[in-house]
Amino acid sequence: MAGEGNSDPLSPRAKLAVTAGRAAAAVSRAAGRGSGSVIGGKVALRLDPDLLARLAGHLDVVLVSATNGKTTTTRLIAEALRASGPVVSNALGANMPAGITSALAGGSDARYGVIEVDEKYLAGVARDVTPKAIALLNLSRDQLDRAAETRMLAEKWREGLSGTKATVIANCDDPLIVWAASSSPNVVWVAAGQEWKDDAWSCPSCGGVLQRPGDDWGCGECGFRRPAPSWALNGDHVLDPHGSAWPIHLQLPGRANKANATTSAAVAATFGVPPQVALERMYQVQAVAGRYDVVGFQGRELRLLLAKNPAGWLETFSLIDPPPTPVILSVNARGADGTDTSWLWDVDYTRLAGHPIFVLGDRKLDLAVRLEVAGLDFRVCDSIDEAVSLAPPGRIEAIANYTAFQDLRRRVGN
Repeated sequence: MAGEGNSDPLSPRAKLAVTAGRAAAAVSRAAGRGSGSVIGGKVALRLDPDLLARLAGHLDVVLVSATNGKTTTTRLIAEALRASGPVVSNALGANMPAGITSALAGGSDARYGVIEVDEKYLAGVARDVTPKAIALLNLSRDQLDRAAETRMLAEKWREGLSGTKATVIANCDDPLIVWAASSSPNVVWVAAGQEWKDDAWSCPSCGGVLQRPGDDWGCGECGFRRPAPSWALNGDHVLDPHGSAWPIHLQLPGRANKANATTSAAVAATFGVPPQVALERMYQVQAVAGRYDVVGFQGRELRLLLAKNPAGWLETFSLIDPPPTPVILSVNARGADGTDTSWLWDVDYTRLAGHPIFVLGDRKLDLAVRLEVAGLDFRVCDSIDEAVSLAPPGRIEAIANYTAFQDLRRRVGN
């Protein structure tokens, strides 16, 4: 039972809540409804609303939040901190209070809790678990029917983290992140980059137009500007606060994951793990909840890539093999995805010119209209089986948003 053996063991009510949550999770798994972590956490929190705080009481907690990259960064930080002791983490991405509670319930012997948190719940979870560190990566438009406008979300973070005792490790290249983190008294700035800039052209402080000379940014009206970083991604190296360059060796592809590794190294350093040790441990991460996996299906190789919003699609396009590599695109608009697909018009699909493109998913016709306007050649398919059978030779890149990605994984046996 979580907390046993510590100076402040769980109360009988808390133990009952954990036991009931595990039972509910087991029933959910037996019924084939997934891992059961969410329903288990909901049951446990219903029985003891303060359970999350109790479970985190003996842990040094790191919270990770962002629009993109939080699941991967959580995995990288967890691997790095295992150099110093046992870690409990919500590694499968159940990142709302119920899922976090379920994850921590299995961490009685852990020293560290590395927790991915949905953007909307960050301030509340931070109040409950009293984190030692909070990593803030980026903010951009996502799930337009449910998520607050990005400036409003940054304001909620700014208010919720004001005066926090945690060390905040924040991306100085994202103006919204800088605005959100600036209310915190102890911030470590990381130059992690920002390829998607369409949500950060206006000053979050005064509404003026941000000037962006080179990699810098600043507001000419109120003086709000990019802070000087103490950590930075420089090509294939992490630059630490002493100016030393440490090589990044990852099995995960792309610049975005090098940026995630840079932030993760800065987080690990706040717990005394040296950059060299942290980065070496990160090499062990090969895939994250199926993302980046290469699988065999119908005699072909498919690489599975997740892209949930315009910024994510932009990063993913930079990962795929060059034309004429075939590309499968799959988009759903179920509850977990957000039901508003207007974001498709914010994605620059012309980057796929020259690729044979195959379109599927619940909202394949929405995507087909978008590709038609972009002037691309594509085929609409009814299934992944049909798309693979039509694809020309070579490894296939399969890009999908959240529930479409889960559908693909189930069909290809991953």
